[in-house]
Amino acid sequence: MSTNIMLRHRVVKVIRRFLEDLHGFVEIETPVLSRSTPEGARDYLVPSGVQSGIFYALPQSPQLFKQMMVSGFDKYYQMARCFRDEDLRADRQPEFTQLDLELAFTPLEEMLRLNEDLIRKVFLEIKGVQLPNPFPRLTYVEAMSRYGSDRPDTRFELELKDVSDIFVETPFRVFADNLKSGGIVKVLCVPSGAKIYSKSALKKGDIYNEAIKSGANGLLFLKVSDSAELEGLPALVSGLDPSRKEQLLKRCSAGPGDLLLFVVGHHASVNRSLDHLRQFLGNQLGLIDHSNI
Repeated sequence: MSTNIMLRHRVVKVIRRFLEDLHGFVEIETPVLSRSTPEGARDYLVPSGVQSGIFYALPQSPQLFKQMMVSGFDKYYQMARCFRDEDLRADRQPEFTQLDLELAFTPLEEMLRLNEDLIRKVFLEIKGVQLPNPFPRLTYVEAMSRYGSDRPDTRFELELKDVSDIFVETPFRVFADNLKSGGIVKVLCVPSGAKIYSKSALKKGDIYNEAIKSGANGLLFLKVSDSAELEGLPALVSGLDPSRKEQLLKRCSAGPGDLLLFVVGHHASVNRSLDHLRQFLGNQLGLIDHSNI
């Protein structure tokens, strides 16, 4: 506990010196007891001892008060105590502290650079870790397309590939009907997966169960043989002429011994299912470097 307290003290100290001494920020405080405002979670309510039946709300964030204070201050920040009455999850808790920044008339790139510089300084001074400059960036569209998530784990590969155009004329009814109704076909290529997972395991094992758990209607797969031929459901394989087979392998960067996992449906459900499978496989196959911050 004492180590954690000292770590927090050192982090806050670096943040304050960076913002105040190097960038001229002013530290402010905003009210804790206030009227309830619409935000993302339930409010914690505090009964008033002066007016019967009247309640104060604890702040979920200081956003509204900070924005009202903008007149006369072009740069200010707050170590804000926030309270959110929501169900506990790995990244959720009812009471926490967050750093809130406000800058007037600031271009996007300047805001991004300020935040990146701050995070780099904290990691360098506290942990001795040199973070990249600039940070890698993904647009929302690119993140959803490549990983199926707007907060992807980029410590390992296993990117999703949209192969809808390759199967647009397929006689395979499962794919054809979904594509006609506006769905997509996406694939996850698992290196050496054909040698790791048996057909029975893929039809009713962990991977299949994880796909169903994430909302997929099913899980189709093809294996790449040692001679670079596709093996699996005959109706799916026979619907691919040689040029489309080559195109599929090339887009997935698939080679002998690899496994192709297909999910078909509407964009949101396909991305959700493959993102879940990607995380599951990354952990099961030991692809995630947990020492990589």
